[in-house]
Amino acid sequence: MSEKITSLFDGLNRRQVLKTGMVAGATALMPGFIGRAKAKTPGLVVFGLSSYPPGFKPWENKGTASTTVKVQQYRGLLGYGADGQPRAELAASWKVLAGDKFQFNLRKNAYFHNGEKVTSKDVKATYEAMAAKDSTARLRSRMAAIKMIETPDDNTVIITLNAPDVTFIDIAASPHCGIVSGKALAADPKNFVGAGPYKIVNIERGSRIELEAFDKYYKAGFPKTKKLRFDAFKDENLRVAALEAGDVDIIEYLPWQAMDSVGKNNRLKMDVVNGPFMYVVFNFSKGPFQNPKLRQAVGYAIKREDVIAAAFYGRGNVLGGIPLQESSPFYDTKYQNRWSYDPDKAKSLMKEAGHANGFSATLLSTAQYGMHKNTAEVVQQNLAAIGINVKLNLPDWAKRVSIGNQGQYDFAVMGSAGDFNDPDALTKFMDGSLAASYARSYGFKDARISELFAKGRQEANFEKRKVLYAELQQRALDLAPVIPINWRAQGYGYQSYLSGFTNIPGFLTFFSGMVIENIEIG
Repeated sequence: MSEKITSLFDGLNRRQVLKTGMVAGATALMPGFIGRAKAKTPGLVVFGLSSYPPGFKPWENKGTASTTVKVQQYRGLLGYGADGQPRAELAASWKVLAGDKFQFNLRKNAYFHNGEKVTSKDVKATYEAMAAKDSTARLRSRMAAIKMIETPDDNTVIITLNAPDVTFIDIAASPHCGIVSGKALAADPKNFVGAGPYKIVNIERGSRIELEAFDKYYKAGFPKTKKLRFDAFKDENLRVAALEAGDVDIIEYLPWQAMDSVGKNNRLKMDVVNGPFMYVVFNFSKGPFQNPKLRQAVGYAIKREDVIAAAFYGRGNVLGGIPLQESSPFYDTKYQNRWSYDPDKAKSLMKEAGHANGFSATLLSTAQYGMHKNTAEVVQQNLAAIGINVKLNLPDWAKRVSIGNQGQYDFAVMGSAGDFNDPDALTKFMDGSLAASYARSYGFKDARISELFAKGRQEANFEKRKVLYAELQQRALDLAPVIPINWRAQGYGYQSYLSGFTNIPGFLTFFSGMVIENIEIG
C-alpha cells in the first residue's frame, strides 16, 4: 500500500499536489491512519511531527522534533513557561547566591519513571555525566564549567561555577538539560530514566511514538491529556492534509504556504511567532570557503527578498547582520545591515580571492523541509549569477544532521534559533571552541570570539557586556563564520477544539513541546 501511495505522488510538485486535493484522500490510506476517526478523541492528543526524530536522548540536540519528544520524558531543574520565562520544574525554587553560585531546592514529590524519588544526588550524577569528556551533551562545555556540586541533603543542590555566569539559570532551564536517575545511569550509562509528564509505551520506528501520562508526575492535574501520540510526516503537505482531515490534533512547522488557508478555516487555529532564522554555514577545514573573502562574497550575492518569497511565501524579514532580536537591549543597527544584496561587490571579492572565473561547490540542505530546499535553490541561483556553480545535496533531515556533524560539505543551509534570549545564545552558531555541530560552520575556530563569549557571560555589568558584544558582533561580521539570510515565522496549526497550547515566543519557539502537558481535548 505504501509503495502505491508513493508512486501516486511521483512526478508531482508541492503546488500540484495541493491543487489537486489528492493528499487528503491518500492520507486516509497511509499506515498509521487506519482506524483513526476524523474527530477528536477524548484523552488522546495526536501530534504531527515534521520528521521522525533521529534520536531523543535527554542531553543531545537533534532538531525540533527530537526536542518535542524528549521533553515529555525528561525535565530539568527548571524549564520555560508559555511566557518564555524560566519556571520551576524539578526544582520548586531557586536563588542566586553569588555570580558563580546557585541554589536549587528540589520538589519533595518528584519521581522518576522507575518509581525512584528525584534527589540531589541524581542532579549531581546527571551534570557530571553531561560534563564527561566523552559526553555528546549539547551543553557539555557549560557543565564542564561547574567547579563543585554540593548536596547537603536530598532536596538541596548548590552549584558553584569556575567563573560567574549570568546565563546559568537559562542553562538549567534548557530542554537539553534533563535530569535522569543516577542509579539507572550507574547501572547502565545508556539507560536514561526521566521524570517528565509522559512515558513512552510503544515505538513504531520511523513513523510513530506512543506515550502515556506518568501517574507520579509532580504537577497535580498534569498532564491534562492522558495519552499522547506523535505521528511523523516527511512530507509537509501530508502533514497539513492530516490536520485538515482531522487525522491529527496539532502539527509543528505549519508550512508558510498553508498559513492563509489554515487561518481562514474556522475548524482550525494557528499560533505563529517570529524568532528562528535561516543562515549559511561553511566548511573551514577544506574546500574554497576557507577563504573569508569567498564567504563574504556569498553574503553579498544572496538576494534575501527572493528567499523570503520562494521559501516562506513572504512571511519573514530580511536579516543582513547579527541575529539578535530588536527587543534585545544589545541590538544595534550598526551590525544589522552588513549583507546587502550587491553582486558586483561579491564578484570583486571573488577576484581578490583568486577566483575571478568562479568555482564549483556543493551546498548541503534537505528536501524534507520545503523551507530548506527552497532556500538552497534560491542561493544556488543567486550564486550562479556571480560564477559559483552550486551542486545541491538534499538528503532527509537525519542524514543532513549526520553529514553536517561530520563536515562532509562545502557549505550548507541551516535554520535555527538561539537557546535563550541573550547574546550568549549565539555561541551555538559562532563559538568554535565547542564540539562540532551541524548548526555551526565545521572547523571554525577563533580564539578571540570564544574569549569574548566567555567574558560576556561572566560580566554582570550591562554596559561592560554591551562593549564586549559590540566587538564580538564586528569580528563575526568580518570573519563571516555564518551568513544570516532572513528571519522567518514559525507556526503551529491545531484543531479549534484543542486548548492550552502556546507557541513560546522568540528564540524559544522550538521549546514549545514543554507546554504540551497543558493541552486539553474538548
